[in-house]
Amino acid sequence: MKKYLKWFIGIIVAVVAVLYLTDYDYILRGARIVYFTGHTTAFIDDHTYFENEALPASTKPQPWSIAKGYNSAEATERLLDINNELGTIAFLIIKNDSIWFEDYAENYGTASQTNSFSIAKSITSALLGKAIRDGYIENLSQPVSDFYSQFEDSEMTVGDLSSMASGLDWDESYKNPFAITARAYYDDDLAETILGLRGTETPGKSFKYLSGNTQLLGMVIEKASGKKLAEYLYESFWEPMGFEQPALWQIDDDENRLVKAYCCIASNARDFARFGKLYKDFGKWNGKKLLDSSFVAGSITPRFEESTQYGYGFWLSDHLDKKIFVMRGILGQYVITIPEDDLIIVRLGHNRGKKTENPFSHDFYVYIEEAYAMLQNNS
Repeated sequence: MKKYLKWFIGIIVAVVAVLYLTDYDYILRGARIVYFTGHTTAFIDDHTYFENEALPASTKPQPWSIAKGYNSAEATERLLDINNELGTIAFLIIKNDSIWFEDYAENYGTASQTNSFSIAKSITSALLGKAIRDGYIENLSQPVSDFYSQFEDSEMTVGDLSSMASGLDWDESYKNPFAITARAYYDDDLAETILGLRGTETPGKSFKYLSGNTQLLGMVIEKASGKKLAEYLYESFWEPMGFEQPALWQIDDDENRLVKAYCCIASNARDFARFGKLYKDFGKWNGKKLLDSSFVAGSITPRFEESTQYGYGFWLSDHLDKKIFVMRGILGQYVITIPEDDLIIVRLGHNRGKKTENPFSHDFYVYIEEAYAMLQNNS
């Protein structure tokens, strides 16, 4: 037994040494955060295992109005079933800018902080719009090479980054621990990873979803504005839009403190919904113009005719013949906005539904259909 134990320990030591020597030691961090906590992938409470930048609550909080019939409607059986199946921890329906229905599970509530994953992509794209409005960035056509000379041989623009059309050599794999997506999530020098990317396709020609696009976009905004992205987010949106609760934005490590612009803002359903309202109102917040309406309109319109599911930082859908724009995260985090009915649906939780041939997984369509069923039943 001692002989086998020595062999086992020797193999472990050798593997660890190889990972460090080949610069794959981030895999050890990933294993410690994921597998040693009983998970098999990233999870909604994993922000507690990372360093974070803090986003304080607004000094002038603006609570949502509460609808007259608040929580008078009952969730449909179909909605209850899918929420139980997928571990929904927050479900919110905002009608006419008033909270009409909300439900929380597992001791989560209005002040909870859970990882929103790629919802941050939409928020980073909103910061691009703000940087253009503030004069830090010229327009969507400004070359990325104006900010990072590493890309001087590319015609890639900031708009290409926002619309997922960069042509960069990024493998959007969530299962392979050796893929660049895992490195970006668990490594301690995110800038080094991003600035090592090179183009493999002509930028600006077609849609291809790559998290590296948004990370590079966040770095461009930081360099253009001279402000840390979390600071710029706070002064641009968090403070003037009256966010009620503090939030966290994951960073790569305590030394570099580069936020993961492509993911990982930990906040709550009520506050995430504010971005749905901001874009529904074409960049105005309670009458104050925070973004140019033309930028917002372009963001929620498909850039490419053959890829109608995406604009600039936002997913798009025509389900139920509605014009819908969506912020979404990998585990079924959604801020679904349907302007024509003045409706915002927020869902946060542990898992998403099964993939379909459509751009969204099955659960997305259920949340919309059942929200309308509840409104219809209560009318």
